Amino acid sequence: MSGTLCFTGTRVPVQNLFDYLEGSSSLEDFLDDFPSVPRETAIAILEAARERIFADAPAA
Repeated sequence: MSGTLCFTGTRVPVQNLFDYLEGSSSLEDFLDDFPSVPRETAIAILEAARERIFADAPAA
């Protein structure tokens, strides 16, 4: 997909997950629309993003 980061074994861009969540869709909606993406993989992406956000956040 021209260098676009996709879920392993699929042609589904990871950005689609974030686009769904930024809109009015849920994780369930995303998984229903992209059945080739395993739930565990989508959750792992979200957890990795959360860890990165907190790792980059300045200490309060």
